[in-house]
Amino acid sequence: MLSALPLLAEFLGTFLLTLSIIASGGNPWIIGGALALVILLVGSMSGAYVNPAVSLAMYLKGALGSQELAAYIVVQLLGGAASLYAYNAFA
Repeated sequence: MLSALPLLAEFLGTFLLTLSIIASGGNPWIIGGALALVILLVGSMSGAYVNPAVSLAMYLKGALGSQELAAYIVVQLLGGAASLYAYNAFA
């Protein structure tokens, strides 16, 4: 059974990374710093994949099961959508 902690970590990590991309206007220094921060914050909890393509690659490598892959992709998409909503609500 999949624990809620890695899913929450992936949601928050994807939220923070995507929000930094949107809010920075694509500034690579800010995005790189945000990615480093996300990896430090959630890496030990979930692997800090924070990207459905990375999650798929880890599944193909054998590091994730099919149920984990599906759950990770769902929370990553929700995290990205939530960051867009938050940006539009407060910008």
